[in-house]
Amino acid sequence: MPDSRDRIQRVAREIEASRTTSPTPPGQSEEGRAQATTAHVEAINQVFALFRLNYHNQYYAAYPDGVQLNQIKKLWLESLADYPVEQILKGAKHAIEHSDYLPTLNRMLECCQQGLAEFGLPSAHDAYVEACRAYSPKSAQNWSHTAVYLAGRDSDWFFLANNTERTSWPIFKEHYQKYCVAVLRGESLEVPQSEALELQPSEPLSVSEQLAQLQNLRTKTGL
Repeated sequence: MPDSRDRIQRVAREIEASRTTSPTPPGQSEEGRAQATTAHVEAINQVFALFRLNYHNQYYAAYPDGVQLNQIKKLWLESLADYPVEQILKGAKHAIEHSDYLPTLNRMLECCQQGLAEFGLPSAHDAYVEACRAYSPKSAQNWSHTAVYLAGRDSDWFFLANNTERTSWPIFKEHYQKYCVAVLRGESLEVPQSEALELQPSEPLSVSEQLAQLQNLRTKTGL
């Protein structure tokens, strides 16, 4: 996931500083508060509960202190906030099924991304960049996944093209996560028929047909 290491380091510094100086709850920047939902908080608690059950001794060795555990949960909360809740839980399941060792945050991020990759879905930010760079007609592009096109359409192509990432990225991400959840639930996404017609360009006219149309135009206009 883009900038995951930078984000982890940044939030870790915020947590350390917040112990004595910050009025904002540790790990919860203004951005983090906007991203983290109640469902995400519950998902993180579920993830750590699963880890406690599956990595019992490792878990208590890594998190012997309740205060420290709360700080770490807040770090995970902000770092995983870009992912849908379903994907976070799927990532935790993937980690448990594929490793005998308690996952680090970086490993958890990898597991969440692998959950998307299994369905051919790019990461949220990669999808955003793809949508912003797509040429028109949009539905004629070779999209990495239909979810990227649908999220771009719902975000409004003009809006994406004429606003900064700071403004447009949260909007796109919200739409993209919605479609990712649909895919993770087994739903099939398709470009609506009226839009898919753009993928079927008409056959070019022959020279004789072009001349006939030109003559018809001259007759109608008197030229």
